[in-house]
Amino acid sequence: MNKNMKFKYKGYTGKYLRVDLSSGKIKAEELNPEFAENYLGGEGFGIKILWDEVPPSVDPLSPENKIIFATGPLNGSFWPNAGRLEAVSKSPLTGIYGDSNCGGFFAPELKYAGFDYIVIEGKAEKPVYLYIKDGRAELRNAGHLWGKYTLETERLICDELNDSEIKTACIGPAGENLVRFACIVVTPNRTLARCGLGTVMGSKNLKAVAVRGCGGVEAADPDGFRNLSLEMHKRLRNNPIYPAVSRYGTPGIVTLMNTIGRFPTRNFQQGSFEDVDLISAETLHDNFFIKDTSCFACPIACDKIYEIKKGKAAGLRVSSFEYETLNSIGAGIGSGNLEDIIIGNDLCDQLGMDSISAGRAISFAIELFEKGILKTNDTGGAELKWGDSKQMLDLLPKIAYRRGFGDLLAEGVRRAAQTIGKGAGYYAMHVKGQEISAQDGRAQQSMGLTHATSTRGADHLKGFPTIDETGYTDEAKRRFGDKYLPEMAQPQAIKYKPFLVKDGQDFGAVVDSAITCKSGGTFVMAEIYWDEMAAAIRMISGMDTDSDRLKVTGERIYNLMRCYNVLHGISRKDDTLPERLLKEPSPSGAAKGYVCRLSEMLPEYYDLRDWDGKTGYPTRRKLEALGIKDAADAIEEYCRKGRKA
Repeated sequence: MNKNMKFKYKGYTGKYLRVDLSSGKIKAEELNPEFAENYLGGEGFGIKILWDEVPPSVDPLSPENKIIFATGPLNGSFWPNAGRLEAVSKSPLTGIYGDSNCGGFFAPELKYAGFDYIVIEGKAEKPVYLYIKDGRAELRNAGHLWGKYTLETERLICDELNDSEIKTACIGPAGENLVRFACIVVTPNRTLARCGLGTVMGSKNLKAVAVRGCGGVEAADPDGFRNLSLEMHKRLRNNPIYPAVSRYGTPGIVTLMNTIGRFPTRNFQQGSFEDVDLISAETLHDNFFIKDTSCFACPIACDKIYEIKKGKAAGLRVSSFEYETLNSIGAGIGSGNLEDIIIGNDLCDQLGMDSISAGRAISFAIELFEKGILKTNDTGGAELKWGDSKQMLDLLPKIAYRRGFGDLLAEGVRRAAQTIGKGAGYYAMHVKGQEISAQDGRAQQSMGLTHATSTRGADHLKGFPTIDETGYTDEAKRRFGDKYLPEMAQPQAIKYKPFLVKDGQDFGAVVDSAITCKSGGTFVMAEIYWDEMAAAIRMISGMDTDSDRLKVTGERIYNLMRCYNVLHGISRKDDTLPERLLKEPSPSGAAKGYVCRLSEMLPEYYDLRDWDGKTGYPTRRKLEALGIKDAADAIEEYCRKGRKA
């Protein structure tokens, strides 16, 4: 948009919104150019705001917590996959740094409306929603929306504002009832799923954010940026993996993950599912596919619309039906009932609940029942068993509304295990309080290290290592060269894996700040890497940056997230995995007989990061080199006091 001609860089609007729900005050403020230079956008903006404004003493569900919706310089442009949105807050699920990322059209709309990001704090006395249009913003009554499902909320807001082009980010009953892993559903049916950020909105009586903008995005070098963007679109389309990813989306990796033993089954007891063919991409496509759909500026169109065509649920259509959900409420609970998994996906979206955490909570409960730790008097009379998809469909609303046994599961597996006791913690598959997504670290050593060291708890997208999934490809050779690939591309080798993870985390921080998509990352992040990303940011913004400077930015963002967690008590002891993945050899696929060799990789990872090997804290030397001396001072003060600051 750039109506603010005083702002130094293109690609930004130069303005952001501050919203105090307690007082009802809304203020548009000027973006500091140095903020953009040092933190870029998206995730970078979010962690810097948390660091400066939300100290460890703040409870995630208190009015003092803040939630940030942020764009980056590439949002709303022609750059491939430039429709992503980043939301950042202190997580109600983990109690530490939390963020979530989704596609769709909300982020470009926010920029077109004149703002690079929104900071929301306080708590409204009664339910409200925030309405933003072309540089103006107001709070509106949402009492009539409270209790509504997410898609109905979006429809009602569009009707009320008489504008079908409104883009929304809203919560459902799960967020209103403070389920620890409630999500935010974003137009069109994309989800800011992880870390419970929908719970933060619910705690603030904020039902939705609705945005409409008629502006645009300018580039500092329009011709150069247009030509580079076209080249990247072509390179993605010409990649040999493109046809499969475009045809099937993320469900296309189900069979591959099952073969290598990375497909968690029955609460990670196995890494392969014997009925995988029942939930494969081919089965899904052949029986339920209606049409392709995509996010803003996406050449891949990995999303699909599926429809149940017969039976009681005939006519039900879903989109954003992903690999993760096929696992979490499918193989994760031992079910191959694809129709029920589709219904469960729709329930999670409508109720506003992360399907990963919800599925893991259910599979955790089933195993506890199997082991005799839970009894029918604990579960409200239900005899929990593997493969019972109807039971899963019964439990999802109970979790969302915190009814009966669902109230316990709504706390997430870590808190639930602490309440249950009796050794339940062994079966709680989480890292730092967040349930593990659909990757078994025993099958891919780099993924185990990624889960253990992620700044938001168990997460495969922070580092997103893919070389040892795809092997010795042309893209891998271009990215890393022939010298290292023979060992780097071996899933069970540990040599070079700390480098692979660190590099992925730093680059991922840039991608989540720029902000673009990692979907189909086995080729997107191979075709678009440091040099291409630096050129894109330079051409659209006019910033004096190259790949070396961008690597420093990525490190700065990742280290500040780590420092924030340090002040919340996170240290080396927390960079771990459930004992099952460290001690029980996998019985599945190509991973059979292996455990995750985490203890062998962590020392090298800390060395590469220049973090203290005993504590896992970033060193003063590293933080000062990254220009965040205040973080080094804060950690030293924290250590001096010997307690949480």
